[in-house]
Amino acid sequence: MILEGEIKFDFEITQLTVRAASGTHFCEPIGHVQKDGDYVESWQPQPMSETARAKARDMAGAVTSALGGLGIFGVELFIKGDEVWFSEVSARLHNTGLVTLVSQQLSEFALHARAILGLPLTTEMASPGASAVIYGGVEAGALAFDGVAEALNIPGSELRLFGKPESFVKRRMGVALARGKTIEEARDRAKRAATTVKPVVYLSQ
Repeated sequence: MILEGEIKFDFEITQLTVRAASGTHFCEPIGHVQKDGDYVESWQPQPMSETARAKARDMAGAVTSALGGLGIFGVELFIKGDEVWFSEVSARLHNTGLVTLVSQQLSEFALHARAILGLPLTTEMASPGASAVIYGGVEAGALAFDGVAEALNIPGSELRLFGKPESFVKRRMGVALARGKTIEEARDRAKRAATTVKPVVYLSQ
């Protein structure tokens, strides 16, 4: 028997959780936007009540403790006011966590490696940050990218172009990242950088 219920939540977060020999560590919550089930934008930190923040960490700690192992886990949770519901967990690096490349002192990649290797780690933030997806936009072979210099001219912005050998309309071919004094500023910069980069076909099929 399958029992379903509807949850009216305010927003969804990714609670990156790091299991290491030194214990379980938590990053600041990451807010994100999904369309058709795919992440398109994320930011850190996601504002929320202290009660919900504590519940999210307790829930993420319980889930990852039950799974066991070392490294980073992406625990997705639904939040409404002070209430928290578990959604799903990924026992790996998380797409929404790409924002940590600019927002944290140690990115999710560095945290994962350090946790496995038994090295010291910190989940402290460096700056409010945001990420926005760069789509292929076309069905084609390998792409080049126009607008890179213009995107990098946006204050606090960085790009990660994945170098995938084949493009699809909705395939993630890269991500724009940005820092800001506020979450809103970081999100605006990341989205502007992402839309400034234009994938172009340079290899015909």
